[in-house]
Amino acid sequence: MIRFDGQVAIVTGGAAGLGRSHALGLAARGAKVLVADMADGAGVVSEIEAAGGTALATRTDVSDEASVAEMVAVAMSAWGQVDILVNNAGLLRDKSFAKMEISDWRRVIDVHLTGSALCTHALWPHFRERQYGRVVFTTSGSGLYGNFGQANYAAAKAGMIGLMNTLHLEGARYGIRVNCLAPTAATAMTDGLLPEDAAALLTPESITPGLLWLVSQDAPSRTILAAGGGVFSVARITETLGLNLAGGEITPEAVAQGAALLTDPDGAEDLPDAFSQTRRFAAQAAEARGLPLDWKV
Repeated sequence: MIRFDGQVAIVTGGAAGLGRSHALGLAARGAKVLVADMADGAGVVSEIEAAGGTALATRTDVSDEASVAEMVAVAMSAWGQVDILVNNAGLLRDKSFAKMEISDWRRVIDVHLTGSALCTHALWPHFRERQYGRVVFTTSGSGLYGNFGQANYAAAKAGMIGLMNTLHLEGARYGIRVNCLAPTAATAMTDGLLPEDAAALLTPESITPGLLWLVSQDAPSRTILAAGGGVFSVARITETLGLNLAGGEITPEAVAQGAALLTDPDGAEDLPDAFSQTRRFAAQAAEARGLPLDWKV
């Protein structure tokens, strides 16, 4: 059974919606929870305490470094450790790219992407020292696939996937596991965007069990877990075997003529890091030219 007894979790954006659900879910399974939000999290704390759990609330702007430092200090002062960070805080400033003010671009990037980085960076030395940490970034289908009117939001959410990939590599030797959650839920952020019957199914509570798995002791790492309505899947970034022109003419016309090979999914790989791609390209190019290459793929 997945439990969090003796562990401390910080949930940003924890006062409502998905964050509230995550905070309640963590507390119900034994975690002490810090509810960090620009809004008042006292109501969530009261719910947790009424159920016999332990929680505190802080007013936190995740895009402000000093505010994030204060958030971490509150948790450390109260409980002496942090084991889990759920980067959930967010906002929307939706407009088509042509009509979007750059101030709206910056604000969304600041909260979603930079805010997640600031919170994680503030706890990273602590996780490394303790040889344990669980981090989740809240990405989105918009970041994975795009969504009209959400260029700022989609860019921020896609950026979290790159951040996860790198922190997975850097944290592995320290027992830190880093994942992304891509939820589809009816919350204040999606109010009026979903049909009523769909909204009734896409509850925050139907997503939190996936989050609890991603921050558990036996959690995976570098996983993008998509979730909605009690349905869960894994989104993956793969690379096709592609088109090898190294043995002949390398021209744009040849690339265009080989487009079918470029998109052929047969044999596509989930590469572990960027240099795996570099090594693969070098090896294929060397093979096509009949040249030796002393660089193992």
